[in-house]
Amino acid sequence: MSAVTPVPAGRTMPRAWHLIERNLFVYRRTWTIIVSGFFEPLFYLGGIGYGLGRLVGDVDGPGGHPIPYAMFVAPALLATGAMNGAIAEATFNFFFKLRYNRTFQSILATPLAVRDVAIGEITWALIRGGLYALGFIGVIWALGLVASPWAILALPAALLLGFAAGAVGMAATSFMRTPQDFDLINIVTLPMFLFSATFYPLSTYPPAIAAIVVWTPLYQGVALIRGLTVGVVGPELLVNVAYLLVMGLIGLWITSRRLDRVLLK
Repeated sequence: MSAVTPVPAGRTMPRAWHLIERNLFVYRRTWTIIVSGFFEPLFYLGGIGYGLGRLVGDVDGPGGHPIPYAMFVAPALLATGAMNGAIAEATFNFFFKLRYNRTFQSILATPLAVRDVAIGEITWALIRGGLYALGFIGVIWALGLVASPWAILALPAALLLGFAAGAVGMAATSFMRTPQDFDLINIVTLPMFLFSATFYPLSTYPPAIAAIVVWTPLYQGVALIRGLTVGVVGPELLVNVAYLLVMGLIGLWITSRRLDRVLLK
């Protein structure tokens, strides 16, 4: 492994794209695996956003303005779909490439470096989450659940959330030894899905729980995307952006250092 050719920093992204090409080649016959993830938030939107929404009526949206329940839930499900798509690639699939298939060890026999692997894999995770987000944006636009032209920024916001969650998920996966460790991922993601103001306004939670919820990445993504789709845009959204960006960069940094240890030992 010591003979691996170092890659100049300026050429990292072009080389990392070879990882994306490889993943596209692998998924060309199993594309239904990726597409299937789009339908889960769609079912929640139909069953809860519209079904339960008929009983709930309007709820307090961003800025305290009442909005239809389906319009409240839709951006949260958009955020959840983007996060889940990125995490699926950055955790379970990444783990088997790293621990079982030894894909990355083979890749390092080429001119690609460890940093190329980290950037290429997180970019591929973003592509998967971005596909879910793009499809869901089209659905909620067609259903009239978008109230502002600011919603055009919902896709970049969803990608930012996917970057944060995927990078941290990939960093955590680099410490995992067996598939049973993925139960820990579910322990984290399921409560985030249920409590990150996905189905209820933050004001409905007791203050102690609300104080915890606001520090979760999914809540930050939901608040950002909901504000954009509803049209309540203010400086507070920059806080959401900064939180997710810093979280993603930290996760990517940890991943790169961990891959150095795991792959080059």
